[in-house]
Amino acid sequence: MFPTKRHERSVIAALARAQGSFYVATGVWPLLNMRTFEAVTGPKTDRWLVKTVGVLVTAVGAALLLASRRRVQDEIALLGAGSAAGLAAIDIVYALRGRISKVYLLDALCEVAITAVWALSWRARRG
Repeated sequence: MFPTKRHERSVIAALARAQGSFYVATGVWPLLNMRTFEAVTGPKTDRWLVKTVGVLVTAVGAALLLASRRRVQDEIALLGAGSAAGLAAIDIVYALRGRISKVYLLDALCEVAITAVWALSWRARRG
């Protein structure tokens, strides 16, 4: 799929950078302004839990951003793919059950796309 190892590394680094940026932005949002976060995502009963998830998503994003500056190791690829797949699953299950706003299905779409690109890059790396 990738013409050269260098091209492959630049695509993977770009993916880590994009996901990392997305995660840092969405992770810090409820920490900085819960009011606007809830205006988009709906009211929350456990704000402490929203902030906990925000801190964790921000930490994952920061790790992805840092790794994108060097060679993205398998562990970082797993962190990126696993966190995206997990967040997508939670978004889909609980949005469809009506426990969280349907706007989370838009996030799920992004997370599924991120997971798919990680999977394709893994497959290309493994031949």
